[in-house]
Amino acid sequence: MTESLTIRRPDDWHLHLRDGAMLEGVLPETARHFARAIIMPNLVPPVVTGDDAAAYRDRILAGLPDGMKFEPLMTLYLTEATDPADVVAAAKSGLIKAVKLYPAGATTNSASGVTDFDKVRGVLEAMAEIGLPLCTHGEVTTPEIDIFDREAVFIDRVLDPIRKSTPGLRVVMEHITTKNGVDYVKSQDDMGATITTHHLVINRNHILVGGIKPHYYCLPVAKREEHRVALVEAATSGKGPFFLGTDSAPHIDALKEHACGCAGCFTATNTLSVLAEVFEKADALDQLEAFTSLNGPAFYGLPVNDATVTLTKGDAVNYPAKIETGAGPVTVFDPGFPLHWSVA
Repeated sequence: MTESLTIRRPDDWHLHLRDGAMLEGVLPETARHFARAIIMPNLVPPVVTGDDAAAYRDRILAGLPDGMKFEPLMTLYLTEATDPADVVAAAKSGLIKAVKLYPAGATTNSASGVTDFDKVRGVLEAMAEIGLPLCTHGEVTTPEIDIFDREAVFIDRVLDPIRKSTPGLRVVMEHITTKNGVDYVKSQDDMGATITTHHLVINRNHILVGGIKPHYYCLPVAKREEHRVALVEAATSGKGPFFLGTDSAPHIDALKEHACGCAGCFTATNTLSVLAEVFEKADALDQLEAFTSLNGPAFYGLPVNDATVTLTKGDAVNYPAKIETGAGPVTVFDPGFPLHWSVA
């Protein structure tokens, strides 16, 4: 029985750090275990230009505790006014690694997102030419579409048409939640998909059965058990298109436990322990490194990390229930089962 596992230091290919006091409070939770992370740009106001990204990167680095090594990989928020030349310049300078597409109204702070895709065609064509990935929040937001169908409809109505109309555009379908998403990514070339920690663990029953669980509410919302099983199979397969993007999304408890609670699960603190449990249960611990540390760099054309981390199995690990930040307390994701793997 495996009691110790050493892997290349992992990266997080989808992370929310917020800003200000929240940033300072949650950044150490990621930097403790992860070498790099793709940083989401949905601040208020959003990170839309190269200058915005440079300023945000500087704030992140300034908030990094002494002795911690962490590289923020910056992104730009795609709007209908985005300047293709600015995107190209930011990418060629090495400042940004991707551009993020939020359909307007899809999730937290997405009001500035895209409604008319013809208005961003020039940006997408420029990105295809230089090989800059487009990260997509894969949901439609039209009110007549059931919330549990938003991802499948997005593939048909938005994603597939974008890929067909922009040959060569590299796309990451972020935080996939359905077998539809898994199957679509498998069928494509030059496409990746991130899978979150929490979507490997919870289905929609966890949110709703026995009372509403606000700390399990996220967007895209968790789906049926058959979809969770498909995600586990994809993540534990070791296959290149699938890699870890936690979508760790901190909100203070007062905004989660609310009449109109915010969407997001905060998983930065215990992700590696949770993943080790999931992969062990699937008899796939030997594929954990591919999912957390190898497939993402391969897609983004970056070197894998030289440093390693070692996970050991033993007595149950007691993670804090909450992280105290200057903005208020943030509840750490509870997988609902004991965690016996810890990072040495």
